[in-house]
Amino acid sequence: MRLDHWIKQFFILPGIICAKFLTHTGTFSLTKFLAGFISTCLIASANYVINEYLDAKFDKFHPVKKFRSLVSQDVNPKIIWSMWLILTLAGFMLALSVNFPFFVVIAWLWLMGIIYNVEPMRTKDIPVLDVLSESINNAIRLLAGWFIISADTLPPCSLILGYWMGGAFLMAVKRYAEYRMIDDPELAGKYRKSFRFYTEKFLLVSSFFYAMCSVFFTGIFLIKYRVELVLFVPVMIGLFCYYFTLSFKNDSAVQKPEKLYHERGLMIYCAALIIIFTLLMMMNIPVLKIFTGSELIKL
Repeated sequence: MRLDHWIKQFFILPGIICAKFLTHTGTFSLTKFLAGFISTCLIASANYVINEYLDAKFDKFHPVKKFRSLVSQDVNPKIIWSMWLILTLAGFMLALSVNFPFFVVIAWLWLMGIIYNVEPMRTKDIPVLDVLSESINNAIRLLAGWFIISADTLPPCSLILGYWMGGAFLMAVKRYAEYRMIDDPELAGKYRKSFRFYTEKFLLVSSFFYAMCSVFFTGIFLIKYRVELVLFVPVMIGLFCYYFTLSFKNDSAVQKPEKLYHERGLMIYCAALIIIFTLLMMMNIPVLKIFTGSELIKL
């Protein structure tokens, strides 16, 4: 169930913050938040269960994952699918207790687990699509957070795309760190089919592309909806650079995002980033309106 991965579900928080400040009508309910957060965790665990089971025959080629219990031991498939079904039903029931739009988003998150892991689709085996189909879960989590606050509006598409591309950057860097750690193209291709087509250079360039796309779409959102957040852009770019730097470490935590909390510097940076983002959402800085004007400044 990868309970240690539940920390990833905090990616719903930006959706909650944005909905709270942009809709002006949504209200925060601790009960809805807890139901929504746990629902997201349960559906993520359902996806992890089938991921572990269906990847066992490939994980045996990974230097670390080959020691997982499903690789080294025989497990009754009925137990696996029963766990998957129970987690799915529990997650769906909690999602319905939040509201219907939230349920639809959670059902989408569940469906992506099928598309990503199960043949004949199994997008994790397809180059580029493996990154894009996994990272879209970031955008889904953003929507989940938004609907916890507001069930009758949608977040700006620029924000959704920026969040998706940010997730694609994280995933591409993870792929790079993993490929670099295995350090054997043939073995890497046996572990993950998409690695047969990847190179370190391609993964680095693609992560740079995703980062630029994320900043571009996020910039559109900032200018249109909250120009004060222009001051947030350098901080966000700094986060990309910090994360990218971590990928060059031996046995980098980037390969295992659930372990990133061990990177104290990164955690402090992320905490500061959230504080700055929240404060800028609350502040009005009139001089920044120069970024939204279309008239040339006369000398």
